[in-house]
Amino acid sequence: MSLAAATRSETTKQFSTGMWWILALVLVVYVGSTAAALGFVFSAAASGSLPGNAPPLPEEGLAPILYSTATSVGYVFPLLIGTLMVTAEFRHKTLTPTFLATPQRGLVLWAKLFVGILLGALYGVIGIAASVGASAGFLVGYGLETELTSPDTWALLGRMLLAYALWVLIGIGVGALVRNQVGAIVGVLVFTQFLEPVGRAAAAFVDGLSDVTQYLPGAAGDALVGASVFTAGMGGVETAALEWWAGGLVLLGYAVVLVLLGYLLSWRRDVS
Repeated sequence: MSLAAATRSETTKQFSTGMWWILALVLVVYVGSTAAALGFVFSAAASGSLPGNAPPLPEEGLAPILYSTATSVGYVFPLLIGTLMVTAEFRHKTLTPTFLATPQRGLVLWAKLFVGILLGALYGVIGIAASVGASAGFLVGYGLETELTSPDTWALLGRMLLAYALWVLIGIGVGALVRNQVGAIVGVLVFTQFLEPVGRAAAAFVDGLSDVTQYLPGAAGDALVGASVFTAGMGGVETAALEWWAGGLVLLGYAVVLVLLGYLLSWRRDVS
């Protein structure tokens, strides 16, 4: 079987189940609600509409921070879909007939990577639409600039799409390395929702720690995008930050290392 045929087969396999659109729906709700809540609070603060003596937020750079919600809080979804692309096959033993039809296992993995990029782009468009749609409405409502006509904003949105694609590839690497679906999903959630956030928060109080945490996957993803609700919420204390291209290279490095380890240590082993 050729790579093109394997990719077509993988595409059919991924879009023939309901998992991709269920996760996409949850992505819309999660990112959209988060962006809407932050859009309301930040826009009110920037326009001086908050009650009491709350200090106003600067309007400059506010729109990109709100739009980046799709990646700063939503990156776990492309990571999960990439992980499920592989672990679901191990769990349900559908990888066995796949390998029988395509004995070249490396070809199957390449097909998953190509389809993963496609899914990453799709999820990126969905996540960006949710964050921009939810937050831009509040910016307009409070008379603030949406910056949607700025080339810098469109460059940021493009980097967000790239980040989504890289996160799917990282998920595929995790799934190939950790065959157990429950273990892989729990590991992804614990790391992304607890371990890394705690480490990055601690960097605000421990001198020199941000020099290390800037190379964590989430921090590298934020650097690639160029804006993040997380760093804004930390008051910009996380001083050490990579350039956008360096953040992209770090994310790509994670994807390459995990995929290679998965291929060498797990992918070539017996499935059942």
